[in-house]
Amino acid sequence: MPQLSLYIDEETLSKIEIAAKIEKLSLSKWVVSKLKDTIEHSWPDDYELLFGAIIDNSFNPERTERFDDDVPREEL
Repeated sequence: MPQLSLYIDEETLSKIEIAAKIEKLSLSKWVVSKLKDTIEHSWPDDYELLFGAIIDNSFNPERTERFDDDVPREEL
């Protein structure tokens, strides 16, 4: 497998080490996963077909309140 050397500042390396530890990955695997996410980032095939596929009333916009009966405010 090819290898790649990176020159990176200490602060960034520290952040990478913490992130890799949180995800329980080696530094190499963490960096490879982030590079792949960046390079191969795209929506799944037929993603656009999902638009309108869910019928759920919680997706309806909220009704806006009318303020016709609001107390008149003092003009400044």
